[in-house]
Amino acid sequence: VQLQASGGGLVQAGGSLRLSCEVSGRLLINYSMAWFRQAAGKEREFVAAIRYNAYTYYADPVKGRFTISRDNAKNTVYLQMNSLKAEDTAVYYCAVGRPILSEIRRSSAYDTWGQGTLVTVSS
Repeated sequence: VQLQASGGGLVQAGGSLRLSCEVSGRLLINYSMAWFRQAAGKEREFVAAIRYNAYTYYADPVKGRFTISRDNAKNTVYLQMNSLKAEDTAVYYCAVGRPILSEIRRSSAYDTWGQGTLVTVSS
């Protein structure tokens, strides 16, 4: 199983980016996907998740600005990021797994990770 994340880059505060994570070697339809991020000097933190049933979950700092979605036909999950802020600067990682609902925000609940894509928001 491989996850290929893309779409990161440099954007001004208030701008938008869309991250993509393509999964190969596993059909997404039965799995949950999530995005985490890690800023320099900080621990990895949960950003958003979408379960196999398409229910979505967000961290409070990104609620209302970020949208996670999935295309099972393309085996791809997306993270649309709007109204970006300097504090959104981080390496963003996608992950796949079968977490139970109470563990949806826990990184240890996901078994396979992408390589990360850097998002830099200039203020």
